[in-house]
Amino acid sequence: MISSHYKKGDFIVKSGEVCDRIHIIRKGLVRGYFEYSGSEITTWVSVDSEIVTSISGFFKNAPSLEFIQCLEDTYTESLSFQDMDFAIKNYVEMARLNRILMETYYISAEYRSFLARIPAAKDRYAYFTKIYNPETIKRLPKKYLASLLNMRPETLSRLEKI
Repeated sequence: MISSHYKKGDFIVKSGEVCDRIHIIRKGLVRGYFEYSGSEITTWVSVDSEIVTSISGFFKNAPSLEFIQCLEDTYTESLSFQDMDFAIKNYVEMARLNRILMETYYISAEYRSFLARIPAAKDRYAYFTKIYNPETIKRLPKKYLASLLNMRPETLSRLEKI
């Protein structure tokens, strides 16, 4: 495991770079996003004690499709793909930990998939507040929350007042 410190605004990985590490956030706030037609589209956010990596980049050893940016000073512990693969093959405890990490990731992916398909902005916001860590909601800048929820910041502001 390697301990790392990223300052607010730093990138853990940029689109096109290979992300060969999986990170556990000890303290911090991170978002994943991609660029489309000159806009940044936030696809996920993670806070303390959550895992972060470029899924396709990490598991395929391929260029990342997204940017992973720190929105606060962020401290992580990370493991390389090679070290994780070795540990999974040689230590039963690591195989169990890997299963737990994958279950956690897939549950989060399912929630994001549902969130993306809810047509009404107010319903997306209600679902988000029900499934996401309250700490995320408190700490995430509104412009990134609006992007994640696929709505304009003005719409988010109106919904928060309801």
